[in-house]
Amino acid sequence: MSNRTNYSSGSPWEDIVGYSRAVRVGNTIEVTGTVADHEGELLGGDDPYLQTKYSLDKIKATLESAGATPEDVVRTRMFVTNIDHWEAIGKAHQEVFGDIKPCTTMVEVSRLIDDKYLVEIEATAIIDQ
Repeated sequence: MSNRTNYSSGSPWEDIVGYSRAVRVGNTIEVTGTVADHEGELLGGDDPYLQTKYSLDKIKATLESAGATPEDVVRTRMFVTNIDHWEAIGKAHQEVFGDIKPCTTMVEVSRLIDDKYLVEIEATAIIDQ
C-alpha cells in the first residue's frame, strides 16, 4: 500500500504488540484504542469523566498529526469497564463531538489491559484529499 502512513506515539507497546497509534490510508484515518495514560502515568485517576476527557485529548492530538480534526470523525467506539459510568463518559464525549455527532458505540467489557483504565476509545476519521 503506497498510500499508507503509520503514526507512532513512541510507546514501547507499539513494537511489543505490533500496532500503530493511527494508520492513514487515503483519506481514512483509524485511531487505535486510546486510554488516559501518558508515559505510564494514569491521567484522571478513578474518575471516568476525566479519563474519557484525557483519552479524547490524545485522540485529537493524534488526528491533528495525521491531518484531521474532530470534525472529520465519523465513528467512535468506547469500551468501558462499568456501564453505570455511561453518563460521565457520555458527557466528555458530547463536549468534543456534540455538534459533530459521529456514529458511536459504548460497550461494557470485563476489563481492559490494566485495571486502572475505565475507558478505552477508538476513532475513525475521513478527510477531504
